[in-house]
Amino acid sequence: MTAVAVEKRAPQQAGLHAVRKQRAWKTARFVLLLFFVLFFILPVYVLVVTSFKLASETDPSHAWALPSHWSLDGWRTAWDEISPGLANSFKVAIPGALISAILGSLNGYVLSKWRFPGADVVFTLFLFGMFIPYQAVMIPLVQLFTNINLSGSLTSLMLAHVVYGIPICTLIMRNYYATIPNELIEASRVDGAGMLRTYWSIIVPNSGPAFAVVIIWQFTSIWNDFLFAVFLTGTNNWTATVHLNNLLGAQTVNFNQPMAGAIITSAPTLLIYVLLGRFFMRGMMAGALKG
Repeated sequence: MTAVAVEKRAPQQAGLHAVRKQRAWKTARFVLLLFFVLFFILPVYVLVVTSFKLASETDPSHAWALPSHWSLDGWRTAWDEISPGLANSFKVAIPGALISAILGSLNGYVLSKWRFPGADVVFTLFLFGMFIPYQAVMIPLVQLFTNINLSGSLTSLMLAHVVYGIPICTLIMRNYYATIPNELIEASRVDGAGMLRTYWSIIVPNSGPAFAVVIIWQFTSIWNDFLFAVFLTGTNNWTATVHLNNLLGAQTVNFNQPMAGAIITSAPTLLIYVLLGRFFMRGMMAGALKG
């Protein structure tokens, strides 16, 4: 083999080695990702499989085994227990999420685009509300709603979540609106638009991703709440999470029932993420770029 042929073949071998190395790295990365995917869906597998088992097969030592007889008994019992709470959860979560989003949007707009003396102090005070634990205000809230004749109602639960949701919604909206060019606001002022007109014509049409973030956040937080739902509502107004807790029983637990109930209860939040999830990361990243 001549020296010229060797010189031509060396780059080809180097290129082939690089291609093989790249393929090996992609394969290793795929295997690693597949491992993590399987690891994280194992609880989902146990959840689904157990929900279709008979009560006699739900011993934790056989959690990985498939049902010997696929049954819907657990689903029927779970649905009978949780279905009244699902309606109550929707009555609280939907208006609560929307009201929190609107109030957070208005606050974020004023704090980011219509600066006033002490705006940073006001914003800091808003943020303090994010760190107040539920337990610290539970008794005062119960006394307040009792005094205004809202004790045990779904309205009291919704108002509590709206108030608690305002700080985080304001934070997300303010950071998102900070990325909107000030030139748009100045142009609307030149055209004679006031504060509300500018908000409705300029800010709202550009707020889709931010609204998706706060609605997902608030809907999920309200839907998954248990503590407020227990303390602020009565038996007839219990939400889905409280009914799910009641499936556990006092002495023995038929795990097929709470497993089926967990799937039923989590379905609405999963649907929200599927419908609005593509806006979620866009809104979060936009809000993170400038604060």
